[in-house]
Parts: sequence; structure tokens; C-alpha cells
Amino acid sequence: MPSTPLISVILPAYNAENTITDAMQSILSGSFSELELIVINDGSTDTTKPIVESFNDSRVSLIDHPDAGVAAANNEGVRQAKAPLIARMDADDIAHPDRLHLQLEMLERNCLDIVGSRVEIVDHQGASVPSLDRYKQWINQHISTEDILAFRFVESPLVHPTTLAKREVWELGCRQGSFPEDYDLWLRAFEKGYKPAKHPDVLLTWRDRPSRLTRINESFTPEAFDRCRKEHLLSGPLKGITEIDFWGVGRTGKPWIRWLISEGFKIRHLIDVSRKKIGQQIHGATVITPEDMPHSTGVPLLVAVGTKGIRELILQHLNTTGHTAGKDAWFLC
Repeated sequence: MPSTPLISVILPAYNAENTITDAMQSILSGSFSELELIVINDGSTDTTKPIVESFNDSRVSLIDHPDAGVAAANNEGVRQAKAPLIARMDADDIAHPDRLHLQLEMLERNCLDIVGSRVEIVDHQGASVPSLDRYKQWINQHISTEDILAFRFVESPLVHPTTLAKREVWELGCRQGSFPEDYDLWLRAFEKGYKPAKHPDVLLTWRDRPSRLTRINESFTPEAFDRCRKEHLLSGPLKGITEIDFWGVGRTGKPWIRWLISEGFKIRHLIDVSRKKIGQQIHGATVITPEDMPHSTGVPLLVAVGTKGIRELILQHLNTTGHTAGKDAWFLC
């Protein structure tokens, strides 16, 4: 291993004896070799540790870590990493051979700070996972910097084990709490101006299983994601703001409207396409048509419309009013 690798790959592992070999080999046998692979053994009680120790590769280092959770394991890996660039990997998954090479090339070519990728999601028999098809389609749809920033309050826009980022991004640290630690990290990074994008190729196979952390841990429930996005709306786009515009007064939008009012925000305009609602007064604001929307003046616009396919039409309309998605307009669903 070179004395200073270009990329440090952090791989937390907890009782991963059935998958750790494939995960490690997919990194070590890839087309990019100037790396170190740091495996954080997060209190495993199975044979994960001896399996890692059996790898005869100077690029591998094993760090025993108390069972303190994935956020602490990730932070320990960052502290131990030698490289200026750090990538994440999970013990369940398989990196595609050119993953790191392609991501590094994209990061440097486009002056990015964070590069993810599209994913495929399968079970341990290699079959598709119908329950995750909608999420896979969503995550693979939004790959540009603009889309990631515009839709970041819908769902975590980056799959954590696909990411390669500058060291300074990871040094923001993963926080432990009642929220998804990776989503929280990305939202904090975006608030600070770090620039993300995704490689258009599928560079990771995400192998789903019933015991995967995202399925069983309370930090990854819908309620936990909701707490996270609301916290970062308040500390990010809505910080210091008293007045907003809001698009969507249907079943999806109304809970958001009530929450915003409870937080003290005044809604200047409500926008909707339903002719039945146009002209109505809701919480002191008049419902207007998209055509009557004022030109952008910097007042934040939040969009909560759940109808399939409508987001693209809304984005097109925002271009006519001078709004820029991700800068003064954000989607919530």
C-alpha cells in the first residue's frame, strides 16, 4: 500500500460473516488500487473479525470498536483514514469494479465535493426487491447537483455506501440521535455549500435483508426521517425567514401547512391547480393558480404535491417565474 493512499474506504461491520468477504473483495479487486480499506469491527460476536484478518493485503486495516453504532463507527473510520478522499462501503453490499475510478474522475472533472451513484437493489439470492422498487426509481432519477439539492427534503438523496467525498465533508461527523445519521450528515453538508452529484452508472449492488439496519433501527422510521428534514428546513432554507409561499393544499400539503404555521411562519400565497380551491382562504392565505404566482423575489417556495408525474411540470413552471429549484424552491414530497 502506498504511504499515503488517495482514497480511504470505510467499511463498518457488525456480525457480517456471510457478506464481508464479498464486500471487501469488491473494493480490493476493483480497477482503482491506490486505496486503504478500513474495516471497523463494531462489536461483532460472529466470525467477522477472523475473516477480515485472513485477508493477506497490506491495504486492509482492522479496527476493533465497541458496539456503539454505525455513526460512531463511521467517525472512528474518518479519524483513522489517511487519504484526502474518503468513500463509504457497507458490509452487505458489492461495489462494481470501476466504482472508485469513475467517481474520482467525476469528482475532479466537475469540481464536486460529494459523488454518489445509481444503485441496484437485490436480495441475497440476487432477486429484485419489489418493496424497494419505488425508492430505487426515485434515488436513481435524481443525479444532478440541482436535482439533489431541490429534492433533498423528500428523502435522503444519496445512498450512503455509494458515496465518495472530500475529507472535510466527512469531518463534519455523523451525529448519533433519533434520526438517520447519513441523511443528517448530507443535509448539514448541503447547508454548508458542499456540492453533490451522482455518477449516472449503477456502481453499487445493495443487498437487502430483513436485518439490515435501515429496516430495523428506529432511527430509520418514517417519523425519524420527518424529524430530520424538518430540523434542517428550519436550520437551512427557512432560517431567519418569516414568510413563505406554498404549493399544494391537498391531503399531502395540509399537514405541512399546519406545521409551518405552528412554527410561526406566515404563508403569503398558497398555490394549487384545483379550480374548486382557487380563491379560498386557508389559514389566512388565498389560494391562487400557478399562472398567478408572483415572480421570484427570494421568498422561499415549498412544494408538497403527491400526484405522480407532477414534479416535472412544476419544475418547468418554476422556470417561467424565475424560481430556481434548490435555491429558493424545494420539494417536500
